[in-house]
Amino acid sequence: MSTTRWNPHHLPTADEKTFVVTGGHAGIGYFISEQLASTGAHIVLAARTEAKAERAMTAIRRHVPGAQLSFLHLDLSHLASVAEAASTISRLPRLDALILNAAAILTTARTETADGHETVFGANVIGNFALAAQSMDSLERTPGSRIVTLASIAPTLARLRTLDTTDLNSTLGSYQRFPTYARSKLAQMLIALELDRRLREANSPVTSVMAHPGGARDGLTARRAGVIEPSALHRLRVAPLALVAQGKHRGAWPIVRAALDESVEGGQTWGPRWWSSIGQPRLENFGGLLLDRPLATATWNATQRLAGVTWNV
Repeated sequence: MSTTRWNPHHLPTADEKTFVVTGGHAGIGYFISEQLASTGAHIVLAARTEAKAERAMTAIRRHVPGAQLSFLHLDLSHLASVAEAASTISRLPRLDALILNAAAILTTARTETADGHETVFGANVIGNFALAAQSMDSLERTPGSRIVTLASIAPTLARLRTLDTTDLNSTLGSYQRFPTYARSKLAQMLIALELDRRLREANSPVTSVMAHPGGARDGLTARRAGVIEPSALHRLRVAPLALVAQGKHRGAWPIVRAALDESVEGGQTWGPRWWSSIGQPRLENFGGLLLDRPLATATWNATQRLAGVTWNV
């Protein structure tokens, strides 16, 4: 267990390090990028739209003069794009952390990716799995490297009691927005823990950790011109939620710690201190379905088949 004293306002330096942040141009991903940039590290913002990434990089440089930033095109819903991005990542001189932040959240009806997978599961699970599997070369040659998976309390809120690994693409029954998202996050978390076990068994130098932002709302978030600009009315409406939620700038704290703290260990989960919702980072233990090793193995195997990528760990 980590005993490191941690201050999210005074992060350790990371001058020679490189971090890839998927979805690093918006929301929590933006603040992960900004905070990591403040350490002197090189931050690669992986996103679908270069124009949005450029706006984010402009905002970061306003707050972190001299920030080392670059853009990488990545569309998690298109496996060809994922493979191309992973090829670029694997040519980086080093990769200290691959932060799997980007996610499809909610869709009103079932849609499919370019590869024929249900969109939410396709991006959140299949796309991220393929990206991490194909980025291992750069991770393995970097001492202390890690894969940070964005966890979520959504599976608990959805009261999930199981995960049907024969229908991960949600082809059976009626389509339900939030349960579909929650299942995708549960699958991501199961895969992250299965990856940790496999990396340990293989004596790999890479570790797999998880972190989640708790309750993070735009209306409680610090303004960043061109990136996050909640209206005064929106801020007023969500102000009462400050008792149980926080801004996305604070929601980034557990993820940044999971990426930076040298005492972080594989298999750990980091989240906000109070009610798993607000405050500084602390270690958490979700338990429940996440302790089901056969389910994790089945989810790994099914996702590997759907991704068409063999991850030999």
